[in-house]
Amino acid sequence: MLSSGAQTRGLIDFDQKSLLISALSIAFNPILWNTIARQEYHNKILTRLFNGNSRLGCYALAVTIFSLGIFRDMLYERALRHQPSSTLLLQPIFTYFAYALIAAGNILVLSSMWALGVTGTYLGDYFGILMNDVVTSFPFNLTAAPMYYGSTLSFLGTAILYGKPAGVMLTVEVLAVYLLALRFEDPFTAKIYAKREQERRKGRKVR
Repeated sequence: MLSSGAQTRGLIDFDQKSLLISALSIAFNPILWNTIARQEYHNKILTRLFNGNSRLGCYALAVTIFSLGIFRDMLYERALRHQPSSTLLLQPIFTYFAYALIAAGNILVLSSMWALGVTGTYLGDYFGILMNDVVTSFPFNLTAAPMYYGSTLSFLGTAILYGKPAGVMLTVEVLAVYLLALRFEDPFTAKIYAKREQERRKGRKVR
């Protein structure tokens, strides 16, 4: 049950430290994995750490990203519990909508992981572990970034399920952070694969 103090602060209680902590964790994760991945690409920091085994380095990054994602989700749910609820969002129709969003989000995330595999999902291309071909099957025939959009849907669905406007606000941050990450990731990934194609063409010319 909400305290009387929380009820008088409007739809979002900005005085709750848990809200700030959740917002920081949402921003932190993509910054961390992009920083590590670029360091790996340029300096092979994880490959060197694992005695030249790039695959083990990628697995270590995968475990790190996955673990931080779970921790971020825990902080998000903790923040929501400390926030005021909206009676509108607690209506049954929004509850059904929330479950639909969560289901759709999980389908996008899990199906993209299935299509890409561990190394494809967790930045294996930065380790030199490249996909043979561009994946165009579901869910990549719907969007080029199903994991990011699926995660966003899950955040939104959870916010509505809890009836928390603060969760909707944090979901906007999630989407903004992911869109910003894509502005850095997509061109860099395209550069990696373009470089491979150039090397392949050079190899055919030599033969």
